[in-house]
Amino acid sequence: MHSVLVASRSTDSRTGGGGTSPTIDAVSLAIIEQLQEDGRRPYAAIGKAVGLSEAAVRQRVQKLLDQGVMQIVAVTDPLTVGLRRQAMVGINVEGDLDPVADALTAMSECEYVVITAGSFDLMVEIVCEDDDHLLEVINRRIRTLPGVRSTESFVYLKLKKQTYMWGTR
Repeated sequence: MHSVLVASRSTDSRTGGGGTSPTIDAVSLAIIEQLQEDGRRPYAAIGKAVGLSEAAVRQRVQKLLDQGVMQIVAVTDPLTVGLRRQAMVGINVEGDLDPVADALTAMSECEYVVITAGSFDLMVEIVCEDDDHLLEVINRRIRTLPGVRSTESFVYLKLKKQTYMWGTR
């Protein structure tokens, strides 16, 4: 397990809940980069690297967290904590996408939910204990949601790359 900064991907976090995107200056981006390298880096060390006091860094980090621009989380390897099956599931929906997306978001197994354009209306990353658990989630919980027309599952055989360093590009 390691601690990393994750630039948030949810719609509400990008708008800070108020409908407009928060303004992020070069110093805040530099702070984010420091935290992406090490989510436990001391504020004093970050301050030295970006030219601010420890207190100023603390305030900026708190503001970025409050605005939903970023999260500081512990990221685990699912295999090491007993979650042996991952899959991406493409979902087609009849009618309004939001109720289905909201129901998926509420499922603890759904780590990533995105509304898309293309072959699928929604894409959902699912992390489960095993194949039986994955089948239960897809067959009994996702496919039975009102509005779900079809699903297509892409079971992960091997994860080759997973990074969270895209947050300041």
